[in-house]
Amino acid sequence: MGGHGDRRGFEVESSRVILDDFFKVEEVVFRRRNKDGQLAEPQRNLSLERGDSVAALLHNVDTDRVILVDQFRYPAHASGGWVIETVAGIIDPSETPDDAIRRETLEETGYRLGNIRHLATFYASPGGSSEQIHLYFAEVTNAIRVGAGGGLPQEGEDISLREYSPRALADALAAGEFKDAKTLIAVLWFLGRQEMGTI
Repeated sequence: MGGHGDRRGFEVESSRVILDDFFKVEEVVFRRRNKDGQLAEPQRNLSLERGDSVAALLHNVDTDRVILVDQFRYPAHASGGWVIETVAGIIDPSETPDDAIRRETLEETGYRLGNIRHLATFYASPGGSSEQIHLYFAEVTNAIRVGAGGGLPQEGEDISLREYSPRALADALAAGEFKDAKTLIAVLWFLGRQEMGTI
């Protein structure tokens, strides 16, 4: 048994779901093959299974402002809980990643996306979670803001928009204001493109 792109393989000796709620936690005992081809000793691993998600950095070309969102994230409560991040959300089973980012952007910011650019798909934390994030970039205009945003109250969301000029974005990055990995990736990509003059 082996994963996509795995040349050495692994064997699962046992697996069980130890939590099945909003997300699942699976306990697995497996043996992977070492570089010499021999099976290693059994290892126990917990894997958080929450599905894949989407995220997007928005740039309003009318105002030359990058749009992020600010919302409370309980797991980040040790740092105050309020996190400035890209638009983001989990992909519903019936959705494609493109569909999901259009829905999440409309819910959180009120912008109805036109063209979107896929930047990367990456694991959020491969040591403990199977989640992959599909990261996008989209240019928006004032004309395509069709709602107030703010998230869905029935999901407990209370989202505020944060808008940054490119200079203010760079200053906020340097000041350590962004603690979220997908946001750091997107902001660094944007500022690099700005520096090269390709945005």
